[in-house]
Amino acid sequence: QVQLVESGGGLVQPGGSLRLSCAASGFSISTYAMTWYRQAPEKERESVATITSTGGSTNYADSVKGRFTISRDNAKNTVYLQMNGLKPEDTAVYYCNAKNYFNHYWGQGTQVTVSA
Repeated sequence: QVQLVESGGGLVQPGGSLRLSCAASGFSISTYAMTWYRQAPEKERESVATITSTGGSTNYADSVKGRFTISRDNAKNTVYLQMNGLKPEDTAVYYCNAKNYFNHYWGQGTQVTVSA
């Protein structure tokens, strides 16, 4: 059974940090580009960070550049999102996505809330 399971979300104060993990099962992420998306209440889902299958290239939304870092460990079949300097506007459900030419998978999401 193909699954992407996100974890690591929670409540954090402004300026704090969180590290999200996305563990894949039922397939190998090694041939997939991996992307973290987020969706805030009453807003459209947006791409936050993408990493290529080999990890050789990354891309970030302007709103998170310099604060978030995406990484992957293909041996552990896991992708990460290190989030530093969190702001209230980062509050959202964060989703993991795996995509290649043939398949496209989503996780169920993990809530991140940034509040004092």
